[in-house]
Amino acid sequence: MSRLVYRVHAEGGCLILPLTPMPFPSSSSPILPAADAEWLMADGLGGFASGTVSGIRTRRYHALLLTATQPPAGRMVLVNGFEAWLETPAGTHALSSQRYTPDVVDPDGATHITAFTPQPWPRWTYRFADGTEVVQEFLVPHGSSAALVRWTMPPSPGVRLVVRPLLSGRDFHGLHQENGAFRFDPQVKDNTLVWHPYDGVPGIVVKSCGEYTHQPCWYRHFLYSEERARGLDDTEDLASPGEFVFDLASGCAELSFAAEGHEQALQQSFTEASKHEQARADSFASPLHLAAGSYLVRRGQGHTIIAGYPWFGDWGRDTFIALRGLCLATKRFDCAGDILVEWAGVVSEGMLPNRFPDHGEAPEFNSVDASLWYIIAVHDYLEAAIVDAPTREILATAVEAILRGYSQGTRFGIRLDEDGLLACGVPGVQLTWMDAKVGDWVVTPRIGKPVEIQALWINALLVGAAFNPRWEAALSKARASFVSRFWREEEGMLHDVVDANHEAGMNDSSIRPNQILAVGGLPFPLLEGDRAQRVVDAVERLLHTPLGLRSLAPGSPGYSARYEGGVMQRDGAYHQGTAWPWLAGPFIEAWLRVRGETEAGKEEARSRFLPALHEHLGQAGLGHVSEITDAESPFTPRGCPFQAWSLGEWLRIETLLHPLP
Repeated sequence: MSRLVYRVHAEGGCLILPLTPMPFPSSSSPILPAADAEWLMADGLGGFASGTVSGIRTRRYHALLLTATQPPAGRMVLVNGFEAWLETPAGTHALSSQRYTPDVVDPDGATHITAFTPQPWPRWTYRFADGTEVVQEFLVPHGSSAALVRWTMPPSPGVRLVVRPLLSGRDFHGLHQENGAFRFDPQVKDNTLVWHPYDGVPGIVVKSCGEYTHQPCWYRHFLYSEERARGLDDTEDLASPGEFVFDLASGCAELSFAAEGHEQALQQSFTEASKHEQARADSFASPLHLAAGSYLVRRGQGHTIIAGYPWFGDWGRDTFIALRGLCLATKRFDCAGDILVEWAGVVSEGMLPNRFPDHGEAPEFNSVDASLWYIIAVHDYLEAAIVDAPTREILATAVEAILRGYSQGTRFGIRLDEDGLLACGVPGVQLTWMDAKVGDWVVTPRIGKPVEIQALWINALLVGAAFNPRWEAALSKARASFVSRFWREEEGMLHDVVDANHEAGMNDSSIRPNQILAVGGLPFPLLEGDRAQRVVDAVERLLHTPLGLRSLAPGSPGYSARYEGGVMQRDGAYHQGTAWPWLAGPFIEAWLRVRGETEAGKEEARSRFLPALHEHLGQAGLGHVSEITDAESPFTPRGCPFQAWSLGEWLRIETLLHPLP
């Protein structure tokens, strides 16, 4: 069957090119990560640039310039990428590759990549058969919605570089299709070109050291393989206004993009910007500490945490779990204080939103644990940092409001029961971190008294009692009830939910990882001695994987070994076996606690648990930790490749095992 792709000129002409599949460099190369491994450069505002080692966009989110129009929200893709090639006396050499429908790659730039590094910014080396070698670099200046690109090679008279930007101007969750409304004509402004593709879309400001030729063209039928694998729409058309041509007699070419309003980022050369970024990277204790900063972004006059790239925003539960690693373990105490004070102002009936409300949007309060994790984060912040009296008072007031709201009863059946434990849940609403929902189907409803909610509640009461002794009686009652209600002597484990569906004495004994929080992951363990040891042993035997804990034990009803397929299949597997790296933190801490947290125990933990993490940093999201993995070998990384709480918990454990000076 003939394989064709259409690149349609705006004037109506049509170019038809036959395409053939192109191989990638071997993923077993000692120099290159896998071709589909992903890199990320966040701008500190909620926007980012991202892509793959091969340069082929596999997601709708892969882009060179993706801006947050209302930081950190309102994200839009402005520049998706580009086509680039060298014109030499010996012939033309491609520096890019694209995947088109039905599943073909053209041109062959990816096959000429001989080296790649993602740090401190993405850098590729291309080498061709005639000996031509060129280095391509991307840089996102921190604090600006901009992207700088540089190509360097030995001075080469007679060699030209041609670059065609590929533009859209769409919501970052959407896809772009050919249409007659796209505005191809640029405005000339202060030695830059500015495109305004659509009303309501930020202008795209472009500066270059080359010559621009206006040749409007549509590139059609880009195929995003990761979207196809996820059962989502996967095909896009992009607009290319023209070509930038660079004479490489000097051996260097630069092309810079910025969202309108961020033009100041284009006033410096790549070399000048790279010096600032290198100095910033050198200021961190390790590459993991640098990676942590990707998730810390501006919101108003303060900060917030992006739950994950490329598709998450700032979410309550994720923020407070991740903060302890991303901020406290890295000693970003000012940032931690900003976040906690900002969220303190949105407590409602004892609850914090599970997602920070953007302008004009109603808060979403469908989380029983976000508020409790907030109290844990407050405790750890106050333990780690020197905090002034006004800030301490703000945080204490928020803690008191949460405990009071929960004890009096609040939304979604959240209430303090007679046994001192916290009941929660109504049909049709997902309240715990196991929150997958497809249509009206709540996959793991966990209505009643979930085990980790009690661990969080009792820890929160301990924190609250340090501020106000009125919580001591509630604390005593809850602690007495916990073991008697949850302990399973014969199995040496804890129930996952007691009083399931609010039926007294009805227990859900599914073997899930939530019970580990009774031993590790929180400031105050609820189990000690033999019981703690038995829980840790059971969790290790049934749920532990190299990168985290399974969400359900193999052999259990509904267990899924693989996270794949369409939306319903993936959400159905999300908490039914799929392993979660963020749970490695609570598990390793619990493992250490039952061994007395000795130096020998820490050394054994380092050798047993950290190598898998370090290997993972070179897979999937390079330098970061994935959201999830398959439950069984080879434990393929899945979901979001750059996840805040995954990296945060690993950082917290790294710091526990290797304390910073």
